[in-house]
Amino acid sequence: MRILIVEDDRALNNGIALSFGSEQTVSAYTLKEARAMLDGAVDLVILDINLPDGSGLDFCREVRRTSRVPIIFLTANDMEIDIVTGLETGADDYLTKPFSLAVLRARVNAVMRRKLPEGDVFCQDGLRLDFEAMDFQENGKQVELSKTEQKLLKLLVKNRGMTLSRETLIDRIWSGEAEFVEGNALSVTVKRLREKLPSAPVKTVYGIGYVWERGGKHGD
Repeated sequence: MRILIVEDDRALNNGIALSFGSEQTVSAYTLKEARAMLDGAVDLVILDINLPDGSGLDFCREVRRTSRVPIIFLTANDMEIDIVTGLETGADDYLTKPFSLAVLRARVNAVMRRKLPEGDVFCQDGLRLDFEAMDFQENGKQVELSKTEQKLLKLLVKNRGMTLSRETLIDRIWSGEAEFVEGNALSVTVKRLREKLPSAPVKTVYGIGYVWERGGKHGD
């Protein structure tokens, strides 16, 4: 799981990052930085409402136009109307400051369980993809996928409807080895995935990357 922390209080931001483990988090201190980091490669956003360059509420509305990534608000505003407004913009949960890091971790776990009610199982149009059991089926027929193909598939499915850049996919799939990966490695992996799962709606967004289309068909 990869968490984007959008909080301008650096001490709090760092504390949250340490609580979850720095390898699982990326930090932004402004909305501008958050936009650059929210490229589809995060699984959850912890979002402060009052930021130096704008409102987290507006940012949440912006994100919700293209993504269902879980969002948990952090704020010093504890008025009922603020909480209601935060949830109505599309947030999944809301914590007022000060708060316990243990409670935040529990809220994150609860939100992620709601996001994947069947664990890591995803079903669509004859596809049944069980990432936890590494069991992948198309129309009842089991399909064997390599570890690299599984990583690509999970990233696309978890961020369905969002275009993921080639750079983001390479960085996430070949973490720590991206600079040594051949230029066509991603294209080859996508090609093999399409061959093994022909009904997977993986579409090429030319000049950018790939997207798992909701209800769509894949294209070269």
